[in-house]
Amino acid sequence: METGRIVKVSGPLIVAEGMANCKMYDVVQVSAKRLIGEIIELRGDKASIQVYEETSGLGPGEEVYSLGEPLSVELAPGLIEGIYDGIQRPLAKLKEIAGDRIERGVYAPAVDHEKKWEFVPCVSVGATVEAGTKLGSVQENVLIEHKILVPYGVKGVVKEIKRGSFTVDETIAVISTEKGDKNVCMLQKWPVRKGRPYAEKLSPSSPLVTGQRVIDTLFPIARGGVAAVPGPFGSGKTVVQHQLAKWADADIIVYIGCGERGNEMTDVLNEFPALIDPKSGQPLMKRTVLIANTSDMPVAAREASIYTGITIAEYFRDMGYSVAIMADSTSRWAEALREMSGRLEEMPGEEGYPAYLSSRLAEFYERAGVVKVLGGKGETGSITAIGAVSPPGGDLSEPVSQATLRIVKVFWGLSASLAYRRHFPAIDWLTSYSLYADRLSEWYAENMGDEWLKLRAECMKILQEEAQLNEIVRLVGMDALSPSNRLTMETAKSIREDYLHQNAFHEVDTYSSLKKQENMLSCIMTFHYLALDALEKNIDIEDILELPVRESIGRAKYIPEEEMDKFEELKKQIKSEMSALSEGGQI
Repeated sequence: METGRIVKVSGPLIVAEGMANCKMYDVVQVSAKRLIGEIIELRGDKASIQVYEETSGLGPGEEVYSLGEPLSVELAPGLIEGIYDGIQRPLAKLKEIAGDRIERGVYAPAVDHEKKWEFVPCVSVGATVEAGTKLGSVQENVLIEHKILVPYGVKGVVKEIKRGSFTVDETIAVISTEKGDKNVCMLQKWPVRKGRPYAEKLSPSSPLVTGQRVIDTLFPIARGGVAAVPGPFGSGKTVVQHQLAKWADADIIVYIGCGERGNEMTDVLNEFPALIDPKSGQPLMKRTVLIANTSDMPVAAREASIYTGITIAEYFRDMGYSVAIMADSTSRWAEALREMSGRLEEMPGEEGYPAYLSSRLAEFYERAGVVKVLGGKGETGSITAIGAVSPPGGDLSEPVSQATLRIVKVFWGLSASLAYRRHFPAIDWLTSYSLYADRLSEWYAENMGDEWLKLRAECMKILQEEAQLNEIVRLVGMDALSPSNRLTMETAKSIREDYLHQNAFHEVDTYSSLKKQENMLSCIMTFHYLALDALEKNIDIEDILELPVRESIGRAKYIPEEEMDKFEELKKQIKSEMSALSEGGQI
């Protein structure tokens, strides 16, 4: 163990001498308190160390001990339902040890090393295995089967395989390799800054259904895709992230609260155990891992939290699961980078951010994707990464937003004006985009039919026409518009208020399946097409807009998923009222 001595303390950054034999990103323990840190710069025998805990009281001359290994996470049964800080310390365990405020130098292993898990093997003695081959599984909870895989770098023949209850440290298999026998346990360690290997990266081809109509209909994200949610303060970024974490069609959710307010993480911790997963009927927490590094926690650990989260996501991806990772927010992470860069006295880039900001963001987002897993015989796993961006003052020209937009393929731009009008999710349909929409059209055509693609295209067209007509309305008023243009404005209003507006706190409206979305949009567009026909028959636009069925269309969002037949009744009502109007009868 290399031992050095502190020569300088500058906030979370310390400089130690006598560290000539250390390597970049080695983990160190600082002073007699054994504070955890990481080497981020080496100059001669001096090492600059970012300390993941409060450094007050440290002074020159105190000892620094290098552990000779990079910052790593523990990967084993027991991760699901876990709540960790930025360097994977279990917060529940730390509370038992130290109380409500984490004391310095307190350490607890990420997973329980005493608990026994029931291991069920799926290979037999004599089987040839390689990295990523499934040896067996542990039923972690009612939802998640935790697959135990051969560690990376191990290839050979199974010499011994056990069945029964074991702790994560006990040997469950012995593999005979070219370099001798290798004991395999359920615990793996992996350096957080290094992506886990895979057999092949694939192109995303299916959507990640979120249950949020504005996203699924207009700006879909592919399973294995990357998205950014930029927006000013108060525009609903965190609520959008929460909604995606709750309802996204993923097997496992990794939620990273990176530098966010403590009360927002408290909401997550209180809500997730109470929320019921619509697919399984079990609490959502049973497929969730939370990483809470709030704004009052040490800034250096905030920088590590993103890597901790994506490494855990990759571990479950390697089991063949679809994982969604929410990073809230990457702006706070970039601020941590900027602070550490400033203390290292590096040459600042734009707005003081380090010159390597773009490459670090790309490193994070590039670890998402759909892959063929190692040893999986063609089995695939995926990570979908969704990052919130908090530009100061809502200015999207600032460096973090611009660097993110160059990387991601989905941009859900949140609008302050929509938020002030209480339109949530406040995703602006005129500035947002999804580069996956065309690629996913084949999936939609196959699974939803061509009608869905037509409805989506018509919906976007009407919203864009409304934006152009608004200029005329502002100049000369609504009465100057032709009847067909007035109808376009009214249909756009219906799309905005009855379809795109969604109440996250209403038990029915909070989630809409693709089938329900298609039915809702179909009802709005059926009214629009029949109204156009009525206008051609010289029926007054006011009579059309006063039809009672319009109120029923507005309430369609509250039709439960199990009562889809009501949409057919609604379409019949639209047709009968339009028909009666055309024939000049009473409605």
